[in-house]
Amino acid sequence: MLSHKETIFALSSGAVPAGLAVMRISGKDVPAVLAALIGGLPPPRRAALRSIRSRNGQVIDTGLVLLFPAPHSFTGENVAELHLHGGRAVVEAVHRELAEFPNLRPAAPGEFSRRAFENGKLDLIEAEGLADLIAAETEMQRRLAVEQSSGGLSSIYYGWSDRLTRARALIEAELDFPDEDDVPGSVSDQVWADVSRLIEELASHLQQLEAGEIIRDGFKVVIAGKPNAGKSSLMNALAKRDIAIVTEIAGTTRDVLQVDLSMDGYLVKLYDTAGLRDTDEVVEREGIRRAEKIITEADLLIFIEDLSTDSVRAEPPKGAVLVGTKSDLPRRSLRQYDLVISTKDGVGLDTLRGLIVQRLKAKVQPQSMAIPSRARHREALSTSLAALQASLIAPSRGLDLRAEDLRVASDALGRVTGRVDVENLLDVIFGEFCIGK
Repeated sequence: MLSHKETIFALSSGAVPAGLAVMRISGKDVPAVLAALIGGLPPPRRAALRSIRSRNGQVIDTGLVLLFPAPHSFTGENVAELHLHGGRAVVEAVHRELAEFPNLRPAAPGEFSRRAFENGKLDLIEAEGLADLIAAETEMQRRLAVEQSSGGLSSIYYGWSDRLTRARALIEAELDFPDEDDVPGSVSDQVWADVSRLIEELASHLQQLEAGEIIRDGFKVVIAGKPNAGKSSLMNALAKRDIAIVTEIAGTTRDVLQVDLSMDGYLVKLYDTAGLRDTDEVVEREGIRRAEKIITEADLLIFIEDLSTDSVRAEPPKGAVLVGTKSDLPRRSLRQYDLVISTKDGVGLDTLRGLIVQRLKAKVQPQSMAIPSRARHREALSTSLAALQASLIAPSRGLDLRAEDLRVASDALGRVTGRVDVENLLDVIFGEFCIGK
């Protein structure tokens, strides 16, 4: 367990060398550390140009210094930022100087954000959104992360939690004071009617999970087919750079190759696979096994065939887009294709890109960006939904048992935002952060 009694510091900007480097410090010792480094304290929340000195008086650097007194800071503690020149020697000198102070230590990955969570500045959804915002590479990932980091998704769950809390309070009142005049006798009617509405809302919300996962983790597009059908050439053409080795030798690709693309603001994960055929060659057979595995995980399968050959045609997997390649060569295949392309002269490639985006958007149609996006969300929300449904299945069950169902639902919902005991989740969640965040 990391101690909050210690003051922590870390480089919170990008890797050096850079034009600017930001050193962040958080903890109760910040005022004393700043006073030792710059000879006094700057006005709160106002940038001040100061010389940063070692304890023997030597100037290490000159830069902007900001002080955010507790509790009005990112972590809820005293926080300082030193805006340094981004040279490696400068950053290392300041790092060494800070390490010499008693009760100061380098921060662990995600420790600033974890302190913000534990001091009530962020909930878990907002913290995860912050991590996703830092890692976002596409426009839709950025939008999803902004919605979560700014509390848009959390507000939905807090609203549901408040409704569950009220329902539980009314049920408990009926259980504890069944004969009291100030406890409504028909309280169950209004409670269970709202629980029914909550079930519908939660079920509809969970249906958006696939969209959230695709936006956050990417839309998996797998290119499959027989050897020498043109899979690697198609991958290179879609990526617009050489990713896979292309030769006339059958079985060149022995493993699953993957590249990330941005299409219409969405992350598309494109996979090239080993050619599907019977073989006794050990390495190629392993490549085919991996190809068959990734095919089962695909959001979209592009099954390609060489139009210029008249070899026996394999039946494409159900749901695959059947694409004929090498349309620049004389055609021998009589099969009907969804699309015909040529990577040599570019025929059909824009149409294929459009088809990928069309299939992606058919699966991703969120009404807003306030949608779940992680397996952790799915598990907790599904548990909550199942408990709510159990509370309505048998109305003849005892009221105390149905009240327990509501408690389980409420606790599961609280685990999404971290408003119940989630200590076992914290190391995993904040371990995903970079040091200095």
